[in-house]
Amino acid sequence: MTTPTPKAVLVIGAGDATGGAIARRFAREGYIACVTRRSADKLAPLVAQIEAEGGKAHAFGSDARKEEEMVALVQKIEAEIAPIEAAVFNIGANVRFPITETTARVYFKVWEMACFGGFLMGREVAKAMLPRGRGSIIFTGATASLRGRDGYAAFAGAKAALRALAQSMARELGPKGIHVAHPVIDGAIDTEFIRTTFPERYALKDQQGIVDPESIAEAYWQLHQQPRNAWTHELELRPWLEAW
Repeated sequence: MTTPTPKAVLVIGAGDATGGAIARRFAREGYIACVTRRSADKLAPLVAQIEAEGGKAHAFGSDARKEEEMVALVQKIEAEIAPIEAAVFNIGANVRFPITETTARVYFKVWEMACFGGFLMGREVAKAMLPRGRGSIIFTGATASLRGRDGYAAFAGAKAALRALAQSMARELGPKGIHVAHPVIDGAIDTEFIRTTFPERYALKDQQGIVDPESIAEAYWQLHQQPRNAWTHELELRPWLEAW
């Protein structure tokens, strides 16, 4: 009996909602979930849940904004765990400031978190995937990827830049066998942040009026599974009652 070749999924920004759901979804398919946050300790519950469901997971504490850390992370996974078959960039950085109160530090930090980190991840996993001629790189987008709103200059600027990065990478890497996708999550997600900050939106949960992280994870898995003759680059996900 042939032993299946191990495969890894890398999830940068594996929080308690979307990122964690994505990691669990891939782990259910036999992928080794390599999950990151700045503090590895916060990933213990996620790793325990994946293992309780019969999967495998490794937690890494890393800062996606630091080039040397991203280089070392990808190299370690490739050398010691398994080839990265799918990589997901899922860092948020959603903040709201009036433009006159948006400091240079805030703007730059948001760009580093929501865009520059995506570039570093994308570049490093592309280096690993290109010799194999396969793999998926998925960048999580948001409403701000498509349009800027009052008070979201920093966030919209960063997410629009991430979208352009994904488009450029898709055009360059697609003909070489790498599927680059940019799902746009256009709506509130079922997270603790939404529950506490926007209770009126969270109240729509019973009507399926906010996005379930498990549904996002399923969409990401389907993107990764798509045949090369019908790849999706941009996919918009929103609740049925979301105005757009």
